[in-house]
Amino acid sequence: MTLLELLQLLKRHLFLVIALPIVCAIAAAGVCYTMMSNTYTATTSLYVLAENANDNSSNLGSTLNASQLVSNDIAALIKSDRVMKGAAEDLGLEDLKAFKISVNSQTTTRVITLTVTGKDPQQAADVANAIASEVSSVAQQVMDVRSVNVVDEASAPAKPSGPNRPMYVAVAFLAGLFLAIAIVVLMDMLNTRVSNSDEVERLLGIPVIGQFPAVKKG
Repeated sequence: MTLLELLQLLKRHLFLVIALPIVCAIAAAGVCYTMMSNTYTATTSLYVLAENANDNSSNLGSTLNASQLVSNDIAALIKSDRVMKGAAEDLGLEDLKAFKISVNSQTTTRVITLTVTGKDPQQAADVANAIASEVSSVAQQVMDVRSVNVVDEASAPAKPSGPNRPMYVAVAFLAGLFLAIAIVVLMDMLNTRVSNSDEVERLLGIPVIGQFPAVKKG
């Protein structure tokens, strides 16, 4: 099937090609805006200072390298059961499974970024700050660090961070469009009727020398 034939086929089923994507988009919008709750993301930054940190410029390079390595360990420590349970207990919660917690620690800096996403903005900020406080205490107890200092405390976000409802609606629209095209092509493949003289020539391999015109009733 050539592109021109596909376009002609879609033109004959234009209603389906237009209606199905719209229906899918409306259904996705209904689900997104009525059943999906807003989520809020709170962010806090932690600065890692190794135990052997020194203000002398001669030791600055080695101190930075040591702290960067320790930062990676602390980033993993943040998601440990000990830190999570301690933060949950500080907040009077049973656990933190209702929150999405992510940690970002780059190799070129001693700053760790902690983000917490939840359905309540203030609670998300409280969880981020509680985890930061707990990991600072645990890191000093079990690792060779002087301190894990909070650079920026998490504050309650004013606007939701998700869900990305317009994107979901757009994806549903495109999915409906592809589905409509697939249905039209499949219907054409299953249709064995001969609809015009060109198909007769292609099927029989002989030219058409005449045809009866369509006569309208009445």
